[in-house]
Amino acid sequence: MALVPYALTRPFLFGMDPEHAHELTLGAIARLQNTPAQCLWAQARIDDPVTVAGLKFRNRIGLAAGLDKNGRCIDGLGAMGFGFIEVGTVTPKGQPGNDKPRMFRLPQAEALINRLGFNNEGLDSFIANVKRAHSFRAGGGLIGLNIGKNAATPIENAADDYLIGLNGVFPHADYITVNISSPNTKNLRALQSDEALDALLSQLQTRKQQLESASGCKVPMFVKIAPDLDEAQVAVIAQTLQKNGIDGVIATNTTIARDAVKGMPHAEETGGLSGRPVFEASNRVIRLLRSALGAGTPIIGVGGVLSGADARAKIQAGADLVQIYTGLIYKGPALVSEAARALAKV
Repeated sequence: MALVPYALTRPFLFGMDPEHAHELTLGAIARLQNTPAQCLWAQARIDDPVTVAGLKFRNRIGLAAGLDKNGRCIDGLGAMGFGFIEVGTVTPKGQPGNDKPRMFRLPQAEALINRLGFNNEGLDSFIANVKRAHSFRAGGGLIGLNIGKNAATPIENAADDYLIGLNGVFPHADYITVNISSPNTKNLRALQSDEALDALLSQLQTRKQQLESASGCKVPMFVKIAPDLDEAQVAVIAQTLQKNGIDGVIATNTTIARDAVKGMPHAEETGGLSGRPVFEASNRVIRLLRSALGAGTPIIGVGGVLSGADARAKIQAGADLVQIYTGLIYKGPALVSEAARALAKV
């Protein structure tokens, strides 16, 4: 159990601007990870090994991309008991993201809205940070690296950015995620459409196979999709993933829907809504994907997990692994152990 209960620190953090609280927390973790002070938040990892996409995960609970965009807190976050950590989204060049304010809490709904816009320090800095992480991997933790495109890159040239990202992260990743579903980069979700997705994944898979052949290492590649897709769109995506031999899918990113938070402060802010309101939408996409993909293709379920029961629901919907992000903001590190323990009983 963490030395300092999250219930004592949450009021302090929730009294700040959300992005400031986020940066303050990450800064502290970055400074204190791998030191005796890590006991302030560290927890024993629940041991529940499972093999997915050829990788052995210590347990089925991971951190979703977006919290640690620059990969500078892998060891510190891993000490919370995660089986795997996904960092990014990283773009080839550093970029500031969208104008502030760009992150908003909706406590009544246990939700966040963000329109950060892939703010990150760029690929070189990201890789240097990932290479510095050591204790999490030494303990059997796996690291996923999430790649995207720069805002200034025209959508018709998006594949160029993804190929740069793939080339850069490949030697350092246990798995790679292709993020085509953030609502905060203009036109990015258009890459989920039939022809655009097929063209992008064909190029990425060809390059990945070349990298695997040259290195002798297999690195699974996942695609992260949105919850705002109808049944026909999910079916097309599933077919395109299988056609291109993609290893798995992450379902889902944030939603642009606002039905569940109407009337709440900040509900009409532009951006992606995460947390409790996206839970059912995410589960719906997971069920559709599992039906379309069959039993063989791995699915990582993410969206609205705030309890062990929520994590079990993702598995029951068809996911093989589960990620959290907003739940960690609202519930603290204890959620990692609770969710991992709940899945160990499934």
